[in-house]
Amino acid sequence: MSFAKRLVLGTLVILTLAVAILLWGAERSLRRDLERDIARGLENEARLIAAALPGDSLGWDRAVHRLALESRHRITLVDGSGRVRADSDFPPGPLPPIENHAGRPEVRAALDGRGAGMATRRSETVGRLLMYVAVPGGPGAVRVAADLAQVDEIVHGAQRAVAGAALLALLVGAALALVAARSIARPLTGIAEAARTIAAGEPPRFPRSGIPEIDVLVRALREMHQRLADQFDELRRERAESAALVEAMVEGVLAADGRGRIVTANPAARRLLGYGPSEPLPDLAALFRVKAAREVVDDVLAGRPVQDRQLELDGRVLLVNARPLTAGGAVLVLHDLTEVRRLEAIRRDFVANVSHELKTPLTSISGYTETLLGESTDAETTRRFLGTILGNARRMQRLVDDLLDLSRIEAGRWQPTLSEVDVAAVARESWTALADRADEHGIELELDIGPGAERIAADVDALRQVLTNLLDNSLRYTPAGGRITCVTRRTGADVAVSIRDNGPGIAREHLPRIFERFYRADPSRSRGEGGTGLGLAIVKHLVEAHGGRVSAESEGGGGTTVTCLFPDSPA
Repeated sequence: MSFAKRLVLGTLVILTLAVAILLWGAERSLRRDLERDIARGLENEARLIAAALPGDSLGWDRAVHRLALESRHRITLVDGSGRVRADSDFPPGPLPPIENHAGRPEVRAALDGRGAGMATRRSETVGRLLMYVAVPGGPGAVRVAADLAQVDEIVHGAQRAVAGAALLALLVGAALALVAARSIARPLTGIAEAARTIAAGEPPRFPRSGIPEIDVLVRALREMHQRLADQFDELRRERAESAALVEAMVEGVLAADGRGRIVTANPAARRLLGYGPSEPLPDLAALFRVKAAREVVDDVLAGRPVQDRQLELDGRVLLVNARPLTAGGAVLVLHDLTEVRRLEAIRRDFVANVSHELKTPLTSISGYTETLLGESTDAETTRRFLGTILGNARRMQRLVDDLLDLSRIEAGRWQPTLSEVDVAAVARESWTALADRADEHGIELELDIGPGAERIAADVDALRQVLTNLLDNSLRYTPAGGRITCVTRRTGADVAVSIRDNGPGIAREHLPRIFERFYRADPSRSRGEGGTGLGLAIVKHLVEAHGGRVSAESEGGGGTTVTCLFPDSPA
């Protein structure tokens, strides 16, 4: 039941009870007052009748009937023995047998000399409710009786008037209660609607009632809404920051609820697991196909944390940390160690290769030096030994220089100083440093400069080092009487500079790795030629520092071509 109906119904119940109590009290009070007034009037009337009776008893009957007509009340004369001597309710003349009235309370009180007696009862003679008042006088007592029907009529009339007024009061009270209920219920309904709006996350509209108590409630609700809004804003801000952090993490983050359903998966986790940005993920228990990974999931879902568990998943090395959540579910963090492991392997290979590259010349230097110090040798042998020591020392110097150059380029401490460079001039200058070896084997350099490819935007020293390394490699593998060609071609917005030889070539399976440090397609021959194994790696980094790229083409027995692409506008 609504508040308005409750208020109106309660008001009606209260008013009805109040009217009922009022009617009951008014009826009793009015009847008592009327009966008291009637009794007082009957007593006065009885005394007057007693005084007006003739002294002769023969005239009593006629006097009683005459006085009864005047007063319209029943008059009865009773002697001292209780016998009725005259009664206005009987025709004049001899009275029929009438019950002795000595036992009537009002008559007994009057005959006993106690003053006026009064009683109210239903008359056995006339069958009506009468009020009897008897006073001493006449033959013994004069009794006057009045019908109380008029009292009932007056009381009922008064009750009808009061009932009409009460009904009007009920109607007015109900209307006022309805108005009051609506005036109270309307702001309460507005408050309830505002609370529902707050729960829905929408801006509420608070009512104005003019009722102080309700206005206090509205102010409290408004303050609560403001505090909740501030807290929700703070929570949304913290959630957005947390989501941004999780999204930006390079580690993969997975969060699952108590049922194992994944509720959070950042891009790194999707990438590590091979899922697209919008591709649905299975439950956590079915996400991994590797047994070790499933064991991690079983442990964390069982409430056991997992610390630094290393797994191999689809060719990747992952370090997994997992923690169960208090409310159920789990959080998994995936660290991709694949690149770290690869770099560790490269580092180990690098240390091993450097150690190996340095071991050979150091062994030669040590051996020849010990021979010179321990034995007496002729001048020619000494000169030859010293020449070998010098050659190995220079080889070590070249290796150290190349390592320093490569380290400086990879660390970003070297940046090209660009200028317009004549490729043919730099190629001839680079070839001059190798001319003695080339003449010894009868190898010539040819230049094939294409139109629009005569000049490039490059660092002249870097280009000289690139061409020197490429020409040195080609010279090392080109047979006597062979040919090395420097070719330039315009390819759109780039210039391609290629060094081509007609040596034995490189097998196809070695081509993807020839630009790695210390990688050799033919290790025994390259070390015998005195190479450091770093030349092509340096070439690759120098060209890429210009914003270009390097590629190699070769077939076993068909020569090798290494092409460096230089953009017109280096990045």
